[in-house]
Amino acid sequence: MKIRQAKQTDAKGIAKVQVDSWKTTYKGIVPDEFLQSMTYESREEKWKEIISSQPVFIAETKDGEIVGFAGGGMERTGKYPDFEGELYAIYILEEFQRKGLGRLLVEAVVEDLKRKNISTMTVQVLAENRSRFFYESLGAKKIDTAEIEIGGKQLTEFVYGWKNINTI
Repeated sequence: MKIRQAKQTDAKGIAKVQVDSWKTTYKGIVPDEFLQSMTYESREEKWKEIISSQPVFIAETKDGEIVGFAGGGMERTGKYPDFEGELYAIYILEEFQRKGLGRLLVEAVVEDLKRKNISTMTVQVLAENRSRFFYESLGAKKIDTAEIEIGGKQLTEFVYGWKNINTI
């Protein structure tokens, strides 16, 4: 596996990972209608915008297939003054999970934050998403609970934080 910064031409592969991983990760959590409405095409356009404005890191196979991605930057809510950075998203195709890619992708985001002199980070994760245990295994501590609406359904999110990303 290779981890590298995404280019515009990677938007299609990133969109596929996002749509496919949402459908496996959030099945039974997020309304089915919402998951079914997600399209590769709409997400590809969104990812083209995102890649042009912030670093996104991808995991790809030796054949160049994108199987995971992560992105992060400045903490966006302003609610957590003790935390400057944020892991915005990390998704890995189900068949490539639990093989160490998540840690490698988080480390890529962390390295980018450190280059920007950011040493703290948050991540928001749905309470029902078992990936929250992954963040705990990386040393994140739960700092808040929030409510979010997805597809007309109210869901609980946990906000995790790292006081020192050098420990990841």
